[in-house]
Amino acid sequence: MSTVMQGFPANTKDQVTLANWRSTPYSQWAFHHVQEIVPSAEIPNDSKNIWPLELEPNSLSSVDLETAMDAASADAVVVLQSNKIVKEVYRNGMTPSSKHILFSVSKSILGLVAGALNETGKIKEGDQVTSYIPELAGTAYSGATIRDLLDMRTGVLFDEDYLKTDGPIIDYRYAGNWNPVPAGVEGGDLRSFMMKLTESFQEHGANFQYASPNTDLLAWIFERATGSRYADLVSNLLWQPLGAEQASYMTVDRIGGSRAAGGKCFTARDLARVGMLIANDGKRGENQIISKNWIDDIENNGDMNAWKNGNFCAQFRTPNMHYRSKWYIERGENPLIYAWGIHGQFLFIDRTRKISVAWFSSQSMPTDMEASKIIFSTVDKIRSTLG
Repeated sequence: MSTVMQGFPANTKDQVTLANWRSTPYSQWAFHHVQEIVPSAEIPNDSKNIWPLELEPNSLSSVDLETAMDAASADAVVVLQSNKIVKEVYRNGMTPSSKHILFSVSKSILGLVAGALNETGKIKEGDQVTSYIPELAGTAYSGATIRDLLDMRTGVLFDEDYLKTDGPIIDYRYAGNWNPVPAGVEGGDLRSFMMKLTESFQEHGANFQYASPNTDLLAWIFERATGSRYADLVSNLLWQPLGAEQASYMTVDRIGGSRAAGGKCFTARDLARVGMLIANDGKRGENQIISKNWIDDIENNGDMNAWKNGNFCAQFRTPNMHYRSKWYIERGENPLIYAWGIHGQFLFIDRTRKISVAWFSSQSMPTDMEASKIIFSTVDKIRSTLG
């Protein structure tokens, strides 16, 4: 049994800190107690407008979910079909009310907020970044559009190597308040960090190139476009109309800047509700929360060549994919839409079969391809069984 954060206070070796919270064994506790480690902003729900989910247990006897969860270091899995809970499992101290960090699944949530803002005309896909953030005129973001940011097709040079111990990605963690800042180093904030990204390696709108700061920049743009804090936009445009069961939260930097790229923390049930919203063409009941056109665009309109020539293709199980508005799509007769985050966070959607699978993990490595294979294989079995 883990002794992490056990006792009052816990022994020094068992204490979770800003320095160790993303490493094993501390992460099994930290990933669903993030707001106790990193400053955070609440994303309120509407307690009078909760989307009820019926319990309809399905044994999924042909799917060995428990073994898969063991192998993939899973903390929670919730499976919905047609607005009903088919299966849910919680581990490592998690419960239905525990809020677990999404990491880069957070980006996909922003992609839905972008759809809502685009629908109201607050932003337009072709708008230039610098029309909202003129401070970035002398950076590598000059000339980029909102669509370039949404599809990770900017020319900004940023090496997203999670195992590096120095360089811009470490400065990014300092700026986002995710790592302790060494003495003599200026931690800064996310906005000042983005202003330091001045090097380019390709034209905007070219190949897929994963860069988390692109998503934090979109949150900044949304704030400028609306005059509202990003956490409030998530609440007002998605979380409350969705009927989330619990309030959620997201980490912020030293001046309240939103870590939109990786800092959101949701319950597994509420993340699965987001997937069901997409499976239902952006509707909850009769309420159209995200336009069907935006959902269709995510599924159908990404650039496969940009994906195949980008820096992520080799890590995924099929090249028959695209990336659109912060979502990954495996093409085919029954497309699989999904969001992915480091340390084993996923949200899978099968629109044809009306299935949503929320999957939280605390894997020791940021990317574990063997564990991912197990998760994808398990989700394939769930889809075929429930189909």
